[in-house]
Amino acid sequence: MALPRKPSPARAAPPRRDGAPPLRPRHPRVARDAAQTTALAKRLRRIEGQIRGIGRMIDDDRYCVDILTQVSAVQSALDALARNLLEHHLHGCVAHAIASGDGAHAIDEALAVIRKFGR
Repeated sequence: MALPRKPSPARAAPPRRDGAPPLRPRHPRVARDAAQTTALAKRLRRIEGQIRGIGRMIDDDRYCVDILTQVSAVQSALDALARNLLEHHLHGCVAHAIASGDGAHAIDEALAVIRKFGR
């Protein structure tokens, strides 16, 4: 897997129109190899198609259980996408942060994201 680009300092988010401070700092861009980017895009297009299909099922007054089955399939597909992204993050971004001395912050951030999946 490709390691992230050399970490640049987190860029500040642009000020909000209402004058309030930005919600969170921007993170550096993450390099992915072309094959991984293609695979992620393909998976997302498949999920988008599944969601459009659910919309058509609702428009066609399909049986609730059939729709719920498709919703479950979309949730599983999103979970698989998230696991893939998390794996890339741990092997690439977190490993790189540990090697560069910022491992504690990267681990805390990764654990916070993992906790969101446990809800």
